[in-house]
Amino acid sequence: MDRRSFLRGAGTLGVLGGFAPRLAFAKAATAKRFVFIIQRGAADGMGIVGPVGDPAFVGARGDLAADVAQGTKLDAMFALHPAMSATAGLYAQGQALFAHAIASPYRDRSHFDGQNVLETGGASAYQLRDGWMNRLLGLVPAEDAHAIAVAATVPMALRGKREVASYAPSSLPHASDDMLARVTQLYQGDAQLHALWDEALSTRQLTGDLNAKDARNTGALAARLLAPANGARIATIETGGWDTHAGQRGRLTQQLKALDAMIGALHAGLGPVWNDTLVLVATEFGRTVAANGTGGTDHGTGTAAMLMGGAVKGGRVLADWPGLAQASLFENRDLKPTTPLDAFIGGAVASHFSVDPSRTMPALFPSSARTAALEGLLRA
Repeated sequence: MDRRSFLRGAGTLGVLGGFAPRLAFAKAATAKRFVFIIQRGAADGMGIVGPVGDPAFVGARGDLAADVAQGTKLDAMFALHPAMSATAGLYAQGQALFAHAIASPYRDRSHFDGQNVLETGGASAYQLRDGWMNRLLGLVPAEDAHAIAVAATVPMALRGKREVASYAPSSLPHASDDMLARVTQLYQGDAQLHALWDEALSTRQLTGDLNAKDARNTGALAARLLAPANGARIATIETGGWDTHAGQRGRLTQQLKALDAMIGALHAGLGPVWNDTLVLVATEFGRTVAANGTGGTDHGTGTAAMLMGGAVKGGRVLADWPGLAQASLFENRDLKPTTPLDAFIGGAVASHFSVDPSRTMPALFPSSARTAALEGLLRA
């Protein structure tokens, strides 16, 4: 490892535990911020945004319908799980929307393959070798754009031609201020190394002593890195634990409380910058309509996705609802997908960064290039 490689890995932050979030950031010459929160494990969209107005809902879901039925009514058809109180507040302010019966082009039920499709933007697993967020950096104004992954590995969504540095946990002793000053002086005469070192110190200063052990701290950490005028602009937050094969009611409630706390902290921490921020929450696929024998659900297809931010044209649920009657299910077990996730993401990103959708879809989702991006997701 040479000095440049070492510096690209400097300024270490620990891998985040608890809710198991991991962060990655990218810089770009734009005032707009974009955050992609990945729900790894196939989140149950009907447990998050429940179709309480569907006459087949309670009969199809059994006990799993109980919690969401007590949540905030979003419209005549849908209700939001009560654990998501901060998100409900954003919805009431018109700053959050949900898309239901949504799915990527993937139609099998492997977590690894589904997550690969979600992050690469392909039509099938391993069709593409880079992530759609890395390609996104080529569409927005950039000044030596690069990413900083606060994790042992860079998420697939940010891998690609544009360089991304990973920050893994360190077992080295804490560096004293005197040592940092000496290293700064050492690289003062090298334009490239000094710039890299200066950025590492800036990141260290922004994060302070935060060693995020829960979702609220993770949201606050992300806000601290995104908010400054010279800070990050594009971020991913990976969350795990959404694979609810057993005891789903209790587990999903805890997951959603953590997600809601993260969103609330991100909103609060960004302050006025929230108006220039778009937050996307999505998962690799949904879960079965019916519960299994252990009070959980198995791998499914259609699910729900979320958009939040000051410019989101929210206060609504977008759904070409297929219904939950047995004859309406996908392969007799899953919520049938009626909205392409690619079109949802492509439309949101194109509008947010003021990029022509005809450029966005082929760049981010080559296999969906002929699919029209969804319009009207953000306010003009």
